[in-house]
Amino acid sequence: MTLLRVENVRCQFGSLVAVNNVSMVVEPGELRAVIGPNGAGKTTFFNLISGYLPPTAGRILLDGKDITAMPPHARVAQGMARTFQITEIFPELSVRDNIRIPVELAAGHRLRPWLSGADRLLVNETVDRLLGISGLSAKADRLVGELSHGDQRAAEIMMALALKPRLLLLDEPTAGMGDQETYDITQLIRKLHKDQKLTIVLIEHDMRVVFHLADRIMVLAEGAMLAEGTPKEIAANQAVQTAYLGTAA
Repeated sequence: MTLLRVENVRCQFGSLVAVNNVSMVVEPGELRAVIGPNGAGKTTFFNLISGYLPPTAGRILLDGKDITAMPPHARVAQGMARTFQITEIFPELSVRDNIRIPVELAAGHRLRPWLSGADRLLVNETVDRLLGISGLSAKADRLVGELSHGDQRAAEIMMALALKPRLLLLDEPTAGMGDQETYDITQLIRKLHKDQKLTIVLIEHDMRVVFHLADRIMVLAEGAMLAEGTPKEIAANQAVQTAYLGTAA
C-alpha cells in the first residue's frame, strides 16, 4: 500500500496561493526529494503534510488513512516525524539527554517521574543504538549546543528517529553546512534509507545531495508542480533547467 498520498492540496493566504493543487505519491522504502527555487512553496508543502498548516483544499493520507485534519502530534502517533530548516534541539542538554527525551516519549513514559529498572535499561539501550547510528557516541555527554552545526543536525535527526517513524520528513538537512558536514549528513541519510529501511521525503537545496540520494524528485515552482521523475529525467528536463538548475545544468 502507498505510504503517503497527497491529493491536490492547495494552501492560500488571502490572495496569495502558496501551494496550488499539488499531488504526490510516496511508496514504502522510497527516498523522495522536493526541490525548487526560493519561494516555490516547498516548506509550506511540508507544513501541510506534517499538520502545521491546514490545506485550503485537497487531502493527505498516510498508509491509506485520511490525516488531513490531524494535528502534528497525532500524525507523529500515526508514524510521521520531521525535522525543520532551523535545527530544533535543547542546546543546554547533552546529546544523550536530547535523544533520551523522544525515546521515553515513544516508549509511553511521558510525564513519568521515574522508570523501573527494566524500562530504564531499555531506554538506555535505545539511546545507545541511536547514538551509534548517528556517529555521536563519543560526544554523547557533551552539551549539544557546543557541537558543530553538522553534529547538531545529526542529533536532531536521531531525535526524530527515536519517535519510530515510518515516514521521515527532512527540511533542508544540509543547510548552512560545509563540504565535510554535508557529506556526513548525506551518508547518515543514506544509512537510514538503506540500512534502517526508512521512507524519507526531503527538501534540499544542494543538488549534489539530491541527485546522490533521491529515487525520485518533485520540482515545485511558484507553488505548483513543474516536473516529477527520476534524477536522470529531472536533469534532462528543459523546463527544470530553465526554472531552477540553470540552462547549463
